[in-house]
Amino acid sequence: MGHRVFLKVSQQKKVFRFGRKVKLSPRFIGPYRIFRRVGSVAYQLELPLELDHIHDVFHVSMLRQYQSDPSHILPVEKIEVRSAMTFEEEPVQILDRKVKVLRRKTISLIKVLWQNHGTKEATSEPEDSIP
Repeated sequence: MGHRVFLKVSQQKKVFRFGRKVKLSPRFIGPYRIFRRVGSVAYQLELPLELDHIHDVFHVSMLRQYQSDPSHILPVEKIEVRSAMTFEEEPVQILDRKVKVLRRKTISLIKVLWQNHGTKEATSEPEDSIP
């Protein structure tokens, strides 16, 4: 009791789950807190109000243990959101340059580090598209 678990979501063909097609839909949702043990292989979960239309007791095979890790918590930098619910990314640094040779032309690419993103999220962009 009190532990947190992920809940397995069944995958069915031609069914949209959480606004995505089956292939891209999440396999597990949560985490949810275990409310109590029901029998030897079932647990009752504390589900949010969005899921009040489903039964809250699940077999152990439908649950996966959630392990909390403080390193997963990332500080959120301030992002200015426009009234149209959009924001503009600004390049911070150019990490790398390379030239891609195609059959009839060459393209100059640069690897760009963007504001509010880490180096793993850097993207390759055409050199003439970055101001």
